[in-house]
Amino acid sequence: MPPRPAPFPLVALVGPTAVGKTALSLRLARELHAEIVSVDSVQVYRGLDVGSAKPTAAERAEVPHHLIDVADPDEPFDAADFARRAAGVIRAVRARGRNVLLVGGTGLYLRALLRGLAPCPGRHPALRAQLRRAGERFGTAALHGWLRDVDPAAAARIAPNDLVRVIRALEVYALTRSPLSAHHARARGRPAALPYRIFGLIRPRQELDARIDRRVDQMIAEGLLDETRALLARGYRPDLGPLQSLGYRHMIRYLRGERNWEQAVAEMKRDTRRYARRQLTWFRGEPVWRWVHPDAAARAVSPWAYLSGGEGP
Repeated sequence: MPPRPAPFPLVALVGPTAVGKTALSLRLARELHAEIVSVDSVQVYRGLDVGSAKPTAAERAEVPHHLIDVADPDEPFDAADFARRAAGVIRAVRARGRNVLLVGGTGLYLRALLRGLAPCPGRHPALRAQLRRAGERFGTAALHGWLRDVDPAAAARIAPNDLVRVIRALEVYALTRSPLSAHHARARGRPAALPYRIFGLIRPRQELDARIDRRVDQMIAEGLLDETRALLARGYRPDLGPLQSLGYRHMIRYLRGERNWEQAVAEMKRDTRRYARRQLTWFRGEPVWRWVHPDAAARAVSPWAYLSGGEGP
């Protein structure tokens, strides 16, 4: 049957890294007459291609993608920036009579778009510098321990070596005396600004772990090390948030001689598996309408499956 006129409710495909979001999203975008909005906090950066598993040029030519390559690695970009830009993209896509498919694994970005962010203080450069110096002196693990003392929920979601997010959570607590997780909880309770359906993609743990290991091997084969070298050669500091994301920080440790090659690759696989667990923990706290295996998702995320109910939870 012909598609119902736009706008349909927004459809979001979420899930852990390597679960199979990209391949499924291309198929569904064709079926739903949709354009894809990337919901990924690393794909927004130019030059971080292999390590963020960006869709290929051919895939992006096949289906229009948005919010990829919109910032330089040293340019601040956060969930509020994403929500503002994504809202503009959605309006423009719908004005063309097309639908929108949100695809990615950055849960905070998706929440910011659909429900807004609870009021939080902006960046405080002096406090951030102080926390960064403390991290250099005592170690990132110590900062994560401080966070665990004041905001256990945030500490459970943030990796101990994710210095950027650890500092942000400590910054919010220092400025408000309220945990970042409490701010997020208030945002979760807000009504949605747009009608939507969230579909979570999930695989058995061993299956996902095997896919993650293959994904890492593929990134290595596609030139992740050379891409990291090129970014550093362009003058980007290794402690920039984007370069502390998965893959890049592991290649930097190898280039600095802090790890041998086998150690760097093994730690990248281990940390990616841990990150996938944290992604699942986050999305299980969100109003996901249905969890499905990617092999069954094409049926679940059909036009009738999500149009029948209208607005999201």
